[in-house]
Amino acid sequence: MGSLGFSSPLVVAVLCLVLNAALLVNGGKTSSFIRKVEKAIDLPLDADVFQVPPGYNAPQQVHITQGDLVGKAVIVSWVTVDEPGTNTVVYWSENSKQKEQAEGKIYTYKYYNYTSGYIHHCTIRHLEFNTKYYYVVGIGHTERQFWFVTPPEVGPDVPYSFGLIGDLGQSYDSNVTLTHYERNPRKGQTLLFVGDLSYADIYPCHDNNRWDTWGRFVERSAAYQPWIWTAGNHEIDFYPEILIVTASLPTYENGSHLRLP
Repeated sequence: MGSLGFSSPLVVAVLCLVLNAALLVNGGKTSSFIRKVEKAIDLPLDADVFQVPPGYNAPQQVHITQGDLVGKAVIVSWVTVDEPGTNTVVYWSENSKQKEQAEGKIYTYKYYNYTSGYIHHCTIRHLEFNTKYYYVVGIGHTERQFWFVTPPEVGPDVPYSFGLIGDLGQSYDSNVTLTHYERNPRKGQTLLFVGDLSYADIYPCHDNNRWDTWGRFVERSAAYQPWIWTAGNHEIDFYPEILIVTASLPTYENGSHLRLP
C-alpha cells in the first residue's frame, strides 16, 4: 500500500487544531431531560392545551417566524373561524408610543372532508435589531396581544441561542417536552423545528382538525418567539386512497415552505 505523503509533525498539528476547535465550540449540556421511549398517547380533543380562545372570531393558532434573512422582519400568522375579519397587525416597540400597522393576506384550503378556517399571514418589516415589540391581531372583534424580541444585528461574535425540537406531535409527552423547553433557564431566542410537527397524518384521512389543535397547542411559545420550520416525512400528505398527494402550502418570503396554517 503506497504512502499518503503526510509527515508525522503535520498529522500531529492537524489533530491539535481539530481538538482545539472541538473545545471552542462546546456548547455545554443544557439539561438532563430525556423524553421516554414508550409509545406516546395523544391528548384528547378537549384537552386544556387545545382550548379555543374566548370571544367572537378570536384569533387562534397565533405564531411567528422570521420574515427575512437578517432579522428585521417577522411574519405573523393566525386563524379566524367565524369570519375572515381584518388582516391587520398593529405593532409598536416597547420604547415607543407610536403604533404602526401592516396588512396581510387571507387564505383557505380544503382537504378531503375538512375545510380550514381563515388563515392570515402578515409580514412586519423594517424592524430594529434587538428590540422588544408588541403586536395585536383580531382588530375590530376580539383583540389579542403578544410580543417578540428581534435578534441582534448579524456579526462574527454576536451571541444568540436557539432551541431545537423535532417530532413534537400532540401527546401527553409532547406537553411535557414543550413545558420543559419553556422552563429551561437557558432560554432559546428562536426555535429551530426539525420536522414532524402535528402527526395529523396518523389519523384517518389525515384529519386536518389535528393541525388546528396543534396550532393552538404551540401558540404559547410560537406566538412569542420565531419558530423556524423544516418539513419532515409526516408533513407529506401521500394519501392515494382519497386521491390526495401534496407536500406544500404557504411559501414564505424567506424561502421556506410550511404545512402549518
